[in-house]
Amino acid sequence: MLSTIADYTRLTKDLGKSMTQVATQPDVSRETDYFLSHIGNVKTIDDFLKDYRLYTYAMKAYGLSDMTYAKAFMRKVLTEGVSNKDAFANKLTDARYREFATAFNFAALGDKATQTTAATTGTATQYVTQTMEQKAGDQNEGLRLALYFTRKASTITNAYQILADKALTQVVQTAMGWSSTISSSDIDAQAKMITDKIDLTDFQDPTKVTKFVQRFAAMWDATQAQSDNSTNRAGPANSDSSLSGFSA
Repeated sequence: MLSTIADYTRLTKDLGKSMTQVATQPDVSRETDYFLSHIGNVKTIDDFLKDYRLYTYAMKAYGLSDMTYAKAFMRKVLTEGVSNKDAFANKLTDARYREFATAFNFAALGDKATQTTAATTGTATQYVTQTMEQKAGDQNEGLRLALYFTRKASTITNAYQILADKALTQVVQTAMGWSSTISSSDIDAQAKMITDKIDLTDFQDPTKVTKFVQRFAAMWDATQAQSDNSTNRAGPANSDSSLSGFSA
């Protein structure tokens, strides 16, 4: 197996090519074709939520697949939009809901909400990106985290945005060599630890982001190797000879 950084370098060296390879896979292209040919027919939030295929595609595109079941929740996100600072999506810590409500801005655009670039090709691009990261994670979870952090880094302006996102938190903790147990400590203390040790403006510089991701990848691989070695030294969990006939 290649190291995380080797996998990361291979994928990001020509990101456009990597994206095209994912986009042209039969299952991805089939769902994207359906989405692009039908989303324009959606005129209301009800229309959107009733077409399960369209709705699940959009939810995956914005990293919200695990919330697909929560239609009442998502209806509130879409109904209130993002224009008002007190809108539901704006009060949620997770920025993905604001991104979703911005892309499908029924609150501001009404029946024209699905005609925008963000709602059509923008969502399709997001879907391909999410799929690429997911498939990468199937082989190497560290690679998925590295790709996700690279994509989100430029949007980070404060430590609380990191702490509100489990994946970003995991990347930062791993890169800095911090134990995940610190997540149980006071949130303000965690934020201070991040700002004391990391200049968040560095995440606006692609070169510095790459260096940070490389640091994460090295720490990730070292941790995985240590875990594997510990498992190997421990030997089989069950040495019962009656199980010896079963292959690994």
